Amino acid sequence: MERRAVKNKTPNTSAMENGETPLIIRPSSVKGDKQNIALLLCLYTLQGIPLGLSSAIPMILQNRGVSYKQQAEFSFVTWPFSLKLLWAPLVDSIFSSRIGRRKTWLIPTQYLIGAFMLLLSGHVEQWLGSEGVEPNIEILTLLFFSLNFLAATQDIAVDGWALTMLKKNNVGHASTCNSVGQTAGFFLSYVLFMALESASFCNMYLRTVPQDTGIVTLPGFLYFWGWVFVVTTTLVAVLKKEVEPRDGEHEVVHDRDIQTAYKSLKDILALRPVQTLVIILLTCKIGFSSTDSVMTLKLVEAGIPKERLGLMAIPLIPVQLALPLVIAKYTTGPRPLDIFLRAIPYRLLFGFVAAFLVWVTPVLVPDASEGLPFLYVVFLVVCYALHQVCVYCMFVSIMAFFAKVSDSSVGGTYMTLLNTVTNLGGNWPAMLALYFVDPLTWKQCTGGAESLDNTCRNSVEKELCVSKGGRCVTVLDGFYIETAICIVIGFSWLVWGRKKINYVQALDEYSWKLNKRKR
Repeated sequence: MERRAVKNKTPNTSAMENGETPLIIRPSSVKGDKQNIALLLCLYTLQGIPLGLSSAIPMILQNRGVSYKQQAEFSFVTWPFSLKLLWAPLVDSIFSSRIGRRKTWLIPTQYLIGAFMLLLSGHVEQWLGSEGVEPNIEILTLLFFSLNFLAATQDIAVDGWALTMLKKNNVGHASTCNSVGQTAGFFLSYVLFMALESASFCNMYLRTVPQDTGIVTLPGFLYFWGWVFVVTTTLVAVLKKEVEPRDGEHEVVHDRDIQTAYKSLKDILALRPVQTLVIILLTCKIGFSSTDSVMTLKLVEAGIPKERLGLMAIPLIPVQLALPLVIAKYTTGPRPLDIFLRAIPYRLLFGFVAAFLVWVTPVLVPDASEGLPFLYVVFLVVCYALHQVCVYCMFVSIMAFFAKVSDSSVGGTYMTLLNTVTNLGGNWPAMLALYFVDPLTWKQCTGGAESLDNTCRNSVEKELCVSKGGRCVTVLDGFYIETAICIVIGFSWLVWGRKKINYVQALDEYSWKLNKRKR
C-alpha cells in the first residue's frame, strides 16, 4: 500500500526561476471537498475487496487439502499490484477527453471487476472442489489474477484522479483515503467474511440454533459485491463529472508521451546507486519468506480455525496505527535505514518463534472445536504483535529512504518504481517458500504392508499406502527445514547487505538525480 508525503510549501521556487506563476499551497481545509473525499474512500474500499478475497481463498484451500505447491501457484494472484508500473504509463497516456482522463479506465475496469465477481459467484464452489473433487487451482489463479489486475488498474486511475479531484491544499488527504479505504475493504472481505462464512463461529456467537453453514457463503459474498461494483460504477459514471482543473491552484496535467514515460524508467534503472538498491530490495526478504508465507497456513493445517486467525488482526489494529507514528521519529534523520538494519536480526530470529508456535500448537490445542486456551491466544497475539513491530520498522524506514532519495523531476515515477521493486522482493521468495514445503517434507507410510519402502512422496504412493491399510505420517515437516535454511541465508545476507545499505545511505542526493550530468 503506497503512502504519499505531501509537504505544504510557500511559493514554488522552481516555477519562479522559470518565470512561471508560482503555485501557492494553502492550509488544508476539507470545505468543498467532503463529497470528493467520501467518493475516494468508497473507491479505495472497493479496491480492498479483491485484495481481501485473495488472502481468504488460500485459507479455504488449505482446509480442502491442497498441496503447498498449489498454494504457490495461487500466490501469483497477488503479483499485479507489484507489476502495475509496467502498464501505468498507458493508463496515464491513453484516454478519451469526452469521458475523462481517469474515468476512461475507471468505469470499464470496475464494470469488469463486477462481472468477474458475478461469474465467480456461479462457479466458485465447483472450482474450489468438494469431498472427493480436487480444487481447480489453474482456473482460480487465472480468474483472481485477472481480478487483481483490474483492481491494480483501478488503483492507478483513482490515484491519478485524486490529485485533480481534490483541491491542491487537500491532496494530502488522498493517501489517508487510500490507507483507510483499502484497510476497510480488506477487513470486510478477509476478517469479516471468514468469520461470517464459518459455521462454528456463527453457531458459537451469532445463532441460537446451530446450522451446518455460516451466515455468509462465498458465492453469496461474491454475488453481493459484484452488484455493488456494478451499481457504484454506474452512479459514478452518471453523477460524477471529471473536470480538468483550471483554477490556478493545480498544476496543469499535460498529455504524457508513452515513450517518454518508459524512457524515464530506463534512465532511473541506469543509475548505479539505484541498481545497488534494487539488488538489496529484491533479496532482503529471503530470510523471512518461510515465516511470512507459510506459518499461517501451517496453523490452519494444525487445526486452528481460519476465522480465529483472521480475528487476531482486530486487537492489532491500534498497534498498526501507532507504530508508523512512533517509528517515524527515528527515520526522519539523514540515516533512515539504520532502523531497517536493526530490525532484520529480530525478524530473522522470529523464525524460530514461528517454528516453535507451529510445533507446539497441536500439543496446546488438541481440539480447536472446543475453543482456544486463553494462554495460547495470548501467546499467538504477542507473536503477531512482535512480528508487526519488525515489519513496520522495516517498512517505514524504507519508505522514508525512498522519499529522501527520489528525484522529484520525474514526479512519482521514481518512488513508484522503488515501491514496485520492494513488492517484487517479497513476492518471489514467498512463492518459492510455498513451493518447497512439500519437497522438503519427509513422510513415511506406517501400519500397512511394505510400508518401509513407501515414503508418500507423491499421490500414487499415498494411494498405495492407504490401499494397503496404512497411513502417511509426517516424520519431519519441511516448514522447519525451510525456516532454518531461510534464517541461515538471512544472516549471511545481512553480512553483505549491511555494507551495501551503509554505502547507499552515505551517498548524497546528487548521486540519485537523473539530470546530474547536465548540471
